[in-house]
Amino acid sequence: MPIGTLDRTPPPFFRQGASALSRLMLFAAMALFLMVADTRFKLTGPMRMTIASVLYPLQWVVIKPVQWAGEGLDHVQSLRRAQQDAQSYHEQLRLQSPRVQQFEQLALENERLRQLLELRARPQTAGLAAQVLYDAADPYTHKVIIDKGLLQGVSPGSPVIDEAGVLGQVTRVYPSTSEVTLVIDADQAIPVLNTRTGVRAVAFGNPELHGGGLELRYMGANADVQAGDLLTTSGIDGVFPPGLPVARVDKVERRIELPFALIDCIPQARVNGTMQVLVLPAQLADQPPRPQEPAKAGKKDHGKGAPR
Repeated sequence: MPIGTLDRTPPPFFRQGASALSRLMLFAAMALFLMVADTRFKLTGPMRMTIASVLYPLQWVVIKPVQWAGEGLDHVQSLRRAQQDAQSYHEQLRLQSPRVQQFEQLALENERLRQLLELRARPQTAGLAAQVLYDAADPYTHKVIIDKGLLQGVSPGSPVIDEAGVLGQVTRVYPSTSEVTLVIDADQAIPVLNTRTGVRAVAFGNPELHGGGLELRYMGANADVQAGDLLTTSGIDGVFPPGLPVARVDKVERRIELPFALIDCIPQARVNGTMQVLVLPAQLADQPPRPQEPAKAGKKDHGKGAPR
């Protein structure tokens, strides 16, 4: 056979496409472009919602066996725990009976003072009960996923509490689930009120404190803050209702070289183990409208050609 008739092209097995470096640069550029587009223009929001809706049945199927196993174990140990709790509750009830009688008297006096001062009673807000499904996959944040979403009326920014206090705030909503950022997250801040002194402050999340805590920032070194002070929501942000327990002051450190005190707080809510929560509606709609500012008097025009 003549040599010129031979096919000199390499077989498909030895064909090579673009180099590994070229593909790496291409995919890195695409990833950077998608991150910028998602941050600036929210392009992947519908895609995230669609994926979350499609994967929710699979998540339900995977989580349910784990929940059933945990419920079975709890059922086995519930009898002994119930007996211990009943004995403890009876003892607490006996000790708190005098305080209950005093509370009724104080409540009556408080109601009379409200009527005398013509104070508006705190509005009653309905909450939506929800259950924590699992923790968020991001290891650098402190978030949980609950089983209520857009279909149940949950909106971004809604406060989330448990039986002990403020747990966090809804930061992202899907059709059937929602993402809740805990109060110990570094990006979370809540206006609080010191119930002992009445001083307002802002509590910031500090995940590195006691495995998850809060800290009061920008408080002067001579501020009247003591260990054991209870911090509640002040309500001035228009999001959290006033009077909800947030944290309790754990340690106050004052240094001569620092203008501010170092104040560590422990959250009242069970941020590392709660399962049942309550989603409250945001209070922005309940706030009275801002009063209109009086019209400012027109300034005199001393320039040339001023209208008369």
